Amino acid sequence: MADIRNTFVGIKSPNPFWLASAPPTDKAYNVERAFKAGWGGVVWKTLGEEGPPVVNVNGPRYGAIWGADRRLLGLNNIELITDRDLQTNLREMKQVKMNWPDRALVASIMVPCEEESWKAILPLVEETGADGIELNFGCPHGMSERGMGSAVGQVPEYIEMVVRWCKQYTRMPVITKLTPNITDIRKPARAAKAGGTDAVSLINTINSITGVDLDSFAPQPTIDGKGSHGGYCGPAVKPIAMNMVAEIARDPETHGLPISGIGGITTWRDAAEFMALGAGNVQVCTAAMTYGFKIVQEMIAGLENWMDEKGHASLSDIIGRATPNVTDWQYLNLNFVAKAHIDQDACIKCGRCHIACEDTSHQAITSMVDGVRHFEVIEAECVGCNLCVNVCPVEGCITMEPLAAGVLDQRTGMPVSPVYANWTTHPNNPMAKVAAE
Repeated sequence: MADIRNTFVGIKSPNPFWLASAPPTDKAYNVERAFKAGWGGVVWKTLGEEGPPVVNVNGPRYGAIWGADRRLLGLNNIELITDRDLQTNLREMKQVKMNWPDRALVASIMVPCEEESWKAILPLVEETGADGIELNFGCPHGMSERGMGSAVGQVPEYIEMVVRWCKQYTRMPVITKLTPNITDIRKPARAAKAGGTDAVSLINTINSITGVDLDSFAPQPTIDGKGSHGGYCGPAVKPIAMNMVAEIARDPETHGLPISGIGGITTWRDAAEFMALGAGNVQVCTAAMTYGFKIVQEMIAGLENWMDEKGHASLSDIIGRATPNVTDWQYLNLNFVAKAHIDQDACIKCGRCHIACEDTSHQAITSMVDGVRHFEVIEAECVGCNLCVNVCPVEGCITMEPLAAGVLDQRTGMPVSPVYANWTTHPNNPMAKVAAE
């Protein structure tokens, strides 16, 4: 059996599946239930400084995007950090950690961007026995208007400054949670590393409005006729999150910096993909809110079964394995040629491939042959874009078949070259030309 025990910045847990800082981790009752279900760790819902707790709205807090089958694809959240008293949270965290010493318990923190505020809260958290802290520099709504959350996460200099304070005033590992609401995710990651962070976690939620009620003309969720932007999460954000994880993992300046992957993780496969791109573990929120805590049991079993099938003995066998295969567009092999192929036995003759190709691509799929409805690739027109593969409702019906070196590409009339060549060497690239003397 594959060993999926996880050690992340010195924090040990029986598996790599942690619950992210969010409503599911707001109190001891939830966290105890999560641990009983099998979660390896939790990041406690974000704590604020001592004093009057933050005020949340008393109405709808979520907007949603659904698939055609009502499956939840994306969730918009306007809830803020915990609205429970700090001392209550600290007391519960301490008890939970005593009850579950083998599970990871990390405290998410968000206080004003002032040294004294961080200096004051860190020893209180440390006294609970928490395994580490996560600096919430990602929340895009409510708190950012108060100079916290993504308002800090969008300024690399602030990130580095706060991380330095935290490393100075606590013994606990520091995980810096990054906002995706930024142009280049590498810059805040570099700043966090410069400040001495032990790891980064990403992504936090994406600024969003998920819908508008066309009767009241108010954004959803609606509070007394008004709506606000919120944080978008769920399966729909997974591609964005994975790209950002990969960018940090392959950046020479942050290469080797531990990453906790977050964003749309719903299955074991999602988790494995994040780890293959460089994440040392993963955090989950929307999937638990959609399907309940026991979903982790499917994640654990699926990951173990896949690792056994593939011969991966431990998580170290897969973490970062895909990172070297992520490259910039300019380095992709322009001499690689592939053509679509339709399995006629599997084809249900729906015609979606033809319509997609005919109307929006390269007119490379027939609709009729000898007066009979028939869908077949016209190789001389096919550019290998694989749009047809993605619109076909039958899995495996259409595949992309690479052409071997030396084979004639009917579209270009040229044999496929065996030599690797990319845009940096292409004659059409003005940057590839030698400057005139």
